[in-house]
Amino acid sequence: MKMIKPIVNLSKIAEGYDTFIFGFNGVLYDGGSVMPSAAECLKKLAVLGKKIVIVSNVGLRVAAIVSILEKGGISPAVFSNIISAGEILHYKLKSAQNEYAAIGSRYFHLGDKSDKGVFAGLPFTEVSSIEQAHFLYMSGVVSPDDPLDAYRPYLEQAVNLGLPFVCAGNDTSCFINGKLGLAPGALAEAYAILGGRIITLGKPDTRVMRYALEGTGEPGRVVVVGDNVATDIKAAALLEYDSVLISKGRHVNYLGEGYIPDVAKTRELSGSYDVSPDCVISAVRW
Repeated sequence: MKMIKPIVNLSKIAEGYDTFIFGFNGVLYDGGSVMPSAAECLKKLAVLGKKIVIVSNVGLRVAAIVSILEKGGISPAVFSNIISAGEILHYKLKSAQNEYAAIGSRYFHLGDKSDKGVFAGLPFTEVSSIEQAHFLYMSGVVSPDDPLDAYRPYLEQAVNLGLPFVCAGNDTSCFINGKLGLAPGALAEAYAILGGRIITLGKPDTRVMRYALEGTGEPGRVVVVGDNVATDIKAAALLEYDSVLISKGRHVNYLGEGYIPDVAKTRELSGSYDVSPDCVISAVRW
């Protein structure tokens, strides 16, 4: 296993890279607002002429992410590109090809129903009961305190009806107003265990990263900054990019809240995924 270097500020490694690929939820955004230290860091990187890209597994469309960033004081002009699982899913549903060609037009929306951007302008209808649906969809939980068992009866009913579960992103946890909770990927995993068919997209699929870099010119030396070993760090390793793990992100319950990251625990965590970051930092800061 490679050596993992603890760092306090991204300024310590900024000179070594031309392109920074950031995750969104848990990296720049805590599920309620943009983190001030992250906003300052992005502005500093932009001043240095670095290319800044966001690749996120959230179900939000890009326009919604841009709106959040602007409210946090970050201009969209800072970014070379922004890609989300929600945006890709919208395109897939619109094109209706491959596994999306025969999923039907009626969906039952599990969990939080406030964001329906994935279906905007498309011929899909939300229904009030699983019996009426052609497929399940989930964009997020209602509360970070929602237990998986609260959703299990819906999953079991949908499995019995043979419905596919369409899930934007593979993440099993997310931040909601700074609190760690379930993400759609956790329910997708449970659905697959029950024998259901799942349709997911997002990191660590390397095509998402490559697509995000298209049109940005020569990326040069690339580093991925993310909070999830299974998605961010794995995707970086598959593409042979360097990576930085945020310790106070998805793995905070294991890695702790310390300002200076725990390298020994980071190494132990990485071993369980068979992939390691090059550096670990507690949060995105300059």
